[in-house]
Amino acid sequence: MAGLFGKKSIPVVGIDISSTSVKLIEMSKAGKTFKVDSYAVEPLPANSVVDKRIEDVEAVGQSLERAVKKSGTKLKTAAVAVAGSSVITRVISMPANLTDPEMADQILIEADQYIPYDMEEVSYDFSTIGPTEGNPDQVDVLLAASQRDNVDQRSEVCEYAGLTAKVVDIEAYAIEHAFELMRHQVADNGIDKVVAIVDIGATTMTITVLHDGNIIYTRDQTFGGKQLTEEIMRRYGLSYEEAGQKKRQGGLPDNYHTEVLDPFKDSIVQEVNRSLQFFFANSTFNAIDSIIMAGGTCTIPGVINIVEQQVGTHAVLAEPSAHLKMSGKVRPERLHGDAGALLVSFGLALRSFD
Repeated sequence: MAGLFGKKSIPVVGIDISSTSVKLIEMSKAGKTFKVDSYAVEPLPANSVVDKRIEDVEAVGQSLERAVKKSGTKLKTAAVAVAGSSVITRVISMPANLTDPEMADQILIEADQYIPYDMEEVSYDFSTIGPTEGNPDQVDVLLAASQRDNVDQRSEVCEYAGLTAKVVDIEAYAIEHAFELMRHQVADNGIDKVVAIVDIGATTMTITVLHDGNIIYTRDQTFGGKQLTEEIMRRYGLSYEEAGQKKRQGGLPDNYHTEVLDPFKDSIVQEVNRSLQFFFANSTFNAIDSIIMAGGTCTIPGVINIVEQQVGTHAVLAEPSAHLKMSGKVRPERLHGDAGALLVSFGLALRSFD
């Protein structure tokens, strides 16, 4: 059985492979908080990762190798994540008196009830959640399975950079872990609160809803900063690279804000609202207490305010690095600037302390 959640208490460097970059973070304990020992962000060649699927293992491996060198990390073990859309999760009930090996055998026998793939093609793992409500002789078990090539590709990428993938997690659970670094941003540290973490990358928007710090809902949808870049290309006759550069650095015509950027901000609000409506329709909750906005797209000036105003819920930009210490080789201003796009990396790095 290839572990989808991995073993506990192994020092690992957290590696997030997104559609546009590889992001790497290494952390250690520093008193009551954590220290960022090393970090790096390295761009990926175009189309080497498409829809969260690695299309060019060698190209991604070479980018990770550069990130490892740039970061200066000495660790040789890594935690990586697969997208939630590529993972099947089920909460199943099992006899409470089973040992982990016995539970693994029982799950394998019954797997075809839960997993619609040939077990030879699947990497899976399970984690005991707790007693089954109303039945003390049973425990609820979270079963997660992903087609083996999703896991194997990430392991191969790590091998290119001289690393061994010891933990293969799910992105949404990495974000749940990262919430521990952002509790200070929401009322009552998130205790008994419903918090939506909206992570908008280049091509994918992920909403992860937590209650009391635990995942109760997650959903991926196709939407991201790439759509703004493509609209800049179309409107102003630029190449994709030129459009991306001007989006970040400025230099676009005067009508850019009113005719391109403002409509894109409105699209963000529409997508956030739509995701929340899906959540309400699929849960017993009808309100959320806070929204934490993450990902590079959410750093566009004015996005947080317009979401807060139009959704009608307290909204903040993710600041997972705000209370962390840093080693001498980490530039604080650069890390703080990137931190909102590093939630998955932070969450994976925290797996060192499970």
